[in-house]
Amino acid sequence: MGAFPQQGEMVEATIENTASAVTGRETGVKSARSVKVDRRSLDWRAADVLREQILSGKLVPGQRVTETALAAQLEVSRGTLRAALRALAHEGLIQQVAYTKWMLPEFSNSDAWELYTLRGTLEGMAARLAAKHRTEDCVLTLKAAFDRLVAAVASRRHARVADADLALHKTIVSITGHQRLIDQYHLLEQQVRHYIVCSNALIMDLNQIVSEHEPIVQAIIAGNAEAAETLAREHNAPEVERAAAAMAQERAGHAVEPPPAKQKGRSPARQSKAA
Repeated sequence: MGAFPQQGEMVEATIENTASAVTGRETGVKSARSVKVDRRSLDWRAADVLREQILSGKLVPGQRVTETALAAQLEVSRGTLRAALRALAHEGLIQQVAYTKWMLPEFSNSDAWELYTLRGTLEGMAARLAAKHRTEDCVLTLKAAFDRLVAAVASRRHARVADADLALHKTIVSITGHQRLIDQYHLLEQQVRHYIVCSNALIMDLNQIVSEHEPIVQAIIAGNAEAAETLAREHNAPEVERAAAAMAQERAGHAVEPPPAKQKGRSPARQSKAA
């Protein structure tokens, strides 16, 4: 199992203070309402820590984890942990396989195709709407998101590039003002990020990411709705192909060879009889 941050590391910084608030150690007696808010905040923080463990590859596809072990490592209650895991399951990042056991789903070529077609439909629609109904403020927002991607690529830091990549796509969706489209994309967001991380890791020249996104941005700014939609749909094909290849390589790297089969031999008693 991938190593989680241990006591004194990231988990302590992100969770322990909220846990203190939940138990009332810092301010004494709290109202029922404030305790409920704190507890929900702790659920979110635990989910954030686990999400990063998954998306960073410290927890790998096919790996099984138990609530007892995770709760101990994150220093949270089983109830808090279960709420965090349910949130991640809703995002498609983990699935429950038994009452207290969870597994990271293994993504196949079929999963990659499903994500490609669904994401392409949503992002294509978003690009068309963004180009068709663009405003000066929307154009400025889009340019700023693209500039952040360019800056991230210049930093040569893959994690920063992945975040800026997803942020640009989210910006295109958000400037449409289409709330139901925004909500649907949010449900897919973490799976998209997972594929972006895997895909970008295979790119030797990160400047390729800029050249893949720039035509989409320019088409939206120019108000060319048809071109923007086509480019946004087709943009995902090579990205998902790279991601599928990366995940196949990752699975191969974590495969465990079976132990050699034991050869059956005659017992000493049978050997003496045969003699």
